[in-house]
Amino acid sequence: MTESAHSESPEQAAYRTHCRAWLAGNLPPRPSFRLPLGPLEIATEEQLEYLCAWQKAAYSAGLVGCDYPSEYGGGGLRDCQWIANHELKAAGAPFFPNIVGLGMAAPTIVHHGTEAQKRRLLPPLLAAEEIWCQGFSEPGAGSDLANVQTFAERDAEGWRVCGHKVWTTLAHFATWMILLCRTDRGRKYEGMTYFVAPMHAGVGKGLTIRPLVKMTGELGFNEVLFDDYPISDDLRLDEVGRGWQVAMTTLLHERGAGSLVTPSSGGGVGDDNAATLGASGLVELAKRCHRAGKPASDDPRLRDAIVEMLIRERAFAQNERRAAVRGLTDHPLRLPLQHKLTLSELLQDTARLACEIEGVAATLHQTDSHAPAGGRWPHAYMNSYGFTIAAGSNEVQRNILGERVLGLAKSK
Repeated sequence: MTESAHSESPEQAAYRTHCRAWLAGNLPPRPSFRLPLGPLEIATEEQLEYLCAWQKAAYSAGLVGCDYPSEYGGGGLRDCQWIANHELKAAGAPFFPNIVGLGMAAPTIVHHGTEAQKRRLLPPLLAAEEIWCQGFSEPGAGSDLANVQTFAERDAEGWRVCGHKVWTTLAHFATWMILLCRTDRGRKYEGMTYFVAPMHAGVGKGLTIRPLVKMTGELGFNEVLFDDYPISDDLRLDEVGRGWQVAMTTLLHERGAGSLVTPSSGGGVGDDNAATLGASGLVELAKRCHRAGKPASDDPRLRDAIVEMLIRERAFAQNERRAAVRGLTDHPLRLPLQHKLTLSELLQDTARLACEIEGVAATLHQTDSHAPAGGRWPHAYMNSYGFTIAAGSNEVQRNILGERVLGLAKSK
């Protein structure tokens, strides 16, 4: 019997059995095209359709949104989503594409939406029938979220929005956006209001989406411009002026510290390189890459660096287990808030070390047959910087940990 089985309720044990049985016969076939490393890099309709079909199948089987109330399209279970996530990861399943919807929009709607909003928006979100994007960051307000200037002004039919959002992941595919606007220029924190904004329906009617090309050559990010864009008042979440409080619910879940566990899949990409992008993959990489006619694994300096990454990876996994057990942490937010910070830096440092191991071969593109591990390590390294910035930069995350967990004085 596994350690987890000792602490699971009969309902959870039965649910784990269901997840394993379903995954054993329902993982999607490997696609004939290359999948991106994660949802931030989805660039084509072909990739999106494959991944949405996978999320919808997992949702129909009860592996997505199982902890959400059944009246809102969920499974009506309690404390089971983490089990589905564990089994999906163990199976090497492809990732879910609706990352903003699952991790940010859905919990925010549950906590702050009206009954009608929950019933309308949550089922297609969980099933990946409607993709979501996030309208928080602006050219002059990235990690300083309280400085947003996109303005929503009331009119006879609802609201008119003018402004500019940036780094908007999946906006080019999105049906909806979670949108934080200023509605009162005289008050900073009390002058913001939170909306859900239609995307596809608004293009050409005051809404413009422009792709932002990343250094990887991919188009996952966008900028979105609002020019007198109409939004009806029934698409407002919570009260006027409470946008900051609603946004904190979003960010708490984005940082992994919210009350609802985000549905997440294994992150497999449907090829033999799927398992290489962890610290354990560095060992095999070092055996295959050569320096001066010898395997890179013979270099004692690289061996030490690989062992350090393996230790950090194991420590992260143990902290995840610890965070899941109530009463084993000194502060309820410490480990959840550390999650994004430590994971993003672990992934970045692991990918950086992989590029060092590869040496000059790290300059080869993914399409080059000579690229080690299919060229995924350099790609992962370039993309890792988005993760250390998202949900508030890691510098901001350290400030939050210092102030809210350690009780240090607020930074200025």
